[in-house]
Amino acid sequence: MTTTPAPLPLIALTMGDGAGIGPEVIVPAVLHPDTLARCRPVVIGDAKRLRQAARILGVDCAIVCVPTPAEAEFTTGRINVVDLGLLPADLPWGALSTAAGNAAYAYVERAADLAVSGEVQAICTAPLNKEALHAAGHLYPGHTELLAHLTGVDEVSMMLSTPKVRVIHVTTHIGLIDAVNRIEPGLVERTVRRGHQAMVRAGVPEPVIGVCGINPHAGENGLFGYGEEEEKIVPALEVLRRDGIDARGPLPADTAFFLASRGDYDLVVAMYHDQGHGPVKVLGIEAGVNLTVGLPVIRTSVDHGTAFDIAGTGKAEAGSMIEALRQAAEMATSPGN
Repeated sequence: MTTTPAPLPLIALTMGDGAGIGPEVIVPAVLHPDTLARCRPVVIGDAKRLRQAARILGVDCAIVCVPTPAEAEFTTGRINVVDLGLLPADLPWGALSTAAGNAAYAYVERAADLAVSGEVQAICTAPLNKEALHAAGHLYPGHTELLAHLTGVDEVSMMLSTPKVRVIHVTTHIGLIDAVNRIEPGLVERTVRRGHQAMVRAGVPEPVIGVCGINPHAGENGLFGYGEEEEKIVPALEVLRRDGIDARGPLPADTAFFLASRGDYDLVVAMYHDQGHGPVKVLGIEAGVNLTVGLPVIRTSVDHGTAFDIAGTGKAEAGSMIEALRQAAEMATSPGN
C-alpha cells in the first residue's frame, strides 16, 4: 500500500523594511533548492521591490502575485507573493522611510492573520527597521511584541539559535533594572516550558536546559546581590524538575554559555536581553536565527538587521534567511492541524 507524503508546510515570509536588505536575501533564499525541499514559502510583501532586488542580484526568476498562500504554485525559479503594493516605485535603498515602516507593519499584520486562520503553518520574517516602524506610528519594540499583539497572545518568548547554542530569554526589550524587577518564578517557569516544548518540536526529545542566574556567579550563595536567585529562579526550577524537565541552575552565565558551546546544554535560559544576545553574537551570528515561541505558529527570523549601508548593492548574504526558513519548516505545525 502506498502512502501519500504529507504536504510541506506553508510559510508566510514577510519582506521586512523594503529599504533594507530584506528583498535581496529573500530572492535567493526562496529559490534555493534546500528551501523548496523543506517548505512552501509565500512572500508577504511587494512584488515590484522583489523584482528590483532580483535585477540587482542578476537573478532570472518569475515573481508571481497570488491572492492567498493556498493558490500558490511551487516550481523551480518561481517566487509567490501576496502583493500588498504599498511601496513607491522610487523608494530609495538604504534610507529611513515612513512608507517602508508602515508597509513592514502591514506585511506582519497579514502574516499574523494567515497564521491565526490556519492558512500558514509558520511565519518567517525579514528584518524591519524599528525607527521607521515607530515613525509610521506603530510603537512596538520589535517583531516579538508586535506578533504577540496581533495574534492575541499575552506572553511569548524570544529564542536565538546558532549552530553552537540556543538561548531563550525570560525578558528582552526592557531596561536592566526593570528586567530584574519583572523576573519572578512564574515567568521563569513559563519561559523554560516554552523553551522545552520548542526543543522537543525541533527533534530533541529530552533537552538539557541550563538556567542562568541574575547576578555574577549566580549570586555565589548570597555574596552578590540580594538573594534574587533563591527568590526568583529556584522555586521555578523545583516545579519544573518535579514535572520531569531537566532544568539545571541557577548557573553563572559565563560558565553556562561556555558549557553550552561545547554541547553540555541543548538550551540556555537567559534572564535578560544582553545576557543572551552577547554570547550568541560571538558564537554564531552569521548563521543565527531568531525564533518567537508561544505564538499560534512558530516564527523565525534572520538574526541581523536591515543593513542600510549595503542595501541595494547586491552584497547581502542570504545564508541566515535560508537557515531561518529551514528552522521554520522544521518546527512548523502540521498542515491541517
